[in-house]
Amino acid sequence: MIDGSHHGYEENVALTKKVVEYAHDHGVTVEGELGRLEGVEDDVKVAIGDGSYTDPDQVLDFVTRTGVDSLAIAIGTSHGAYKFKPGTKPQLRFDILEEVQKRLPGFPIVLHGASSVIPEYVKMINENGGKMPDAIGIPEDMLRKAASMAVCKINIDSDLRLAMTGTIRKYFNENPSHFDPRQYLKPARDSIREMVRHKLINVLGSNNKA
Repeated sequence: MIDGSHHGYEENVALTKKVVEYAHDHGVTVEGELGRLEGVEDDVKVAIGDGSYTDPDQVLDFVTRTGVDSLAIAIGTSHGAYKFKPGTKPQLRFDILEEVQKRLPGFPIVLHGASSVIPEYVKMINENGGKMPDAIGIPEDMLRKAASMAVCKINIDSDLRLAMTGTIRKYFNENPSHFDPRQYLKPARDSIREMVRHKLINVLGSNNKA
């Protein structure tokens, strides 16, 4: 994965092409990115208002010139657990996704920052000493729609973090004398396992396709 979206378009093309050439020489596939997602990922922070949607008119040129094997696009998802302001209706730009699909038929498209921030885990965290007010994610029906189109990979890391953290917080609250990691990590792993099962079957539609 090479994210050059914080550069200008030509710089992004040049950087991504350089990475692709090196990676392909070593038998490694490459995912590029076009369009900037708001939010925080690792050490990269894009402020609200500084993000940008993917321009469908650029995707064919970008893929052709860089040689990437898949392309992450920006249609309204964002990194982190606070994707939409309270009181606003979550929206994804399916019109952009449709245009990208037309210009790149059959090409693998990726969505970053697509966790649903499942309310039950946010509630679990808040009820057990956490503080995550107004955490709102991408509705799962929208992700299911995206998965039925050109999107073949959807990143949901925040949902996995919430499942683990919520379960651990609840465990500590109910078992204050416990200190062995094997005690609280087992239910936490079980929560992640069930979360992944749910996503694969009910959201991504990728079960029975391995």
